[in-house]
Amino acid sequence: MSELNKSEIRKALRAKLAAISEQERHAKSIAACGHLMRTPEFKAARTVMLYLATPTEVETAPLALRCWQEGKTVVVPKVSWDQRRMLPVEITSLHSSGLTTTGPGIKEPISGKPIPTEYIDLVVVPGLGFTPTGHRIGRGMGFYDRFLAQADFSGLSCGLAFDEQIIDTLPVLAHDIPLGMLVTDQSIRRFTPNLIKS
Repeated sequence: MSELNKSEIRKALRAKLAAISEQERHAKSIAACGHLMRTPEFKAARTVMLYLATPTEVETAPLALRCWQEGKTVVVPKVSWDQRRMLPVEITSLHSSGLTTTGPGIKEPISGKPIPTEYIDLVVVPGLGFTPTGHRIGRGMGFYDRFLAQADFSGLSCGLAFDEQIIDTLPVLAHDIPLGMLVTDQSIRRFTPNLIKS
């Protein structure tokens, strides 16, 4: 797969995700969230940034519910499409009345209290594919790479994926930010944090 360019890799990964049945996706999501909840990194985090899952991604609702049970603050991205950046805003419910769908099927809160990036202890990162060494390929818009590269973000970035999304290698560019951790329905991988942010 290493010879393929990013668009071909994305196409192959989308097909792989589409082949997972809804029932299997739900069971695998529960397993992946369970692995993450049991980590010391999740337990120690006071403010957790989650993504609102699309139909083919690992569901994050179990993580949000556990966070609220444990008194953690939950933030999700509100996307500024014109500035091509994400603003972390606090949510206190997953009720659909407080959410809207923008861009290419991205769910986000209609409103919410902005939370400074430096307060976020853990960012749960979506993606189409992940390598065993902590690199990821997203949808190609660069929102998460820009967010994680911010100087005031000092928390942990954790990819959340199905084991089917692990691929041997990816073309890595200078602005691609490696993750600190990767959790799937079958495993937990930790990586040396990238301390130098260009």
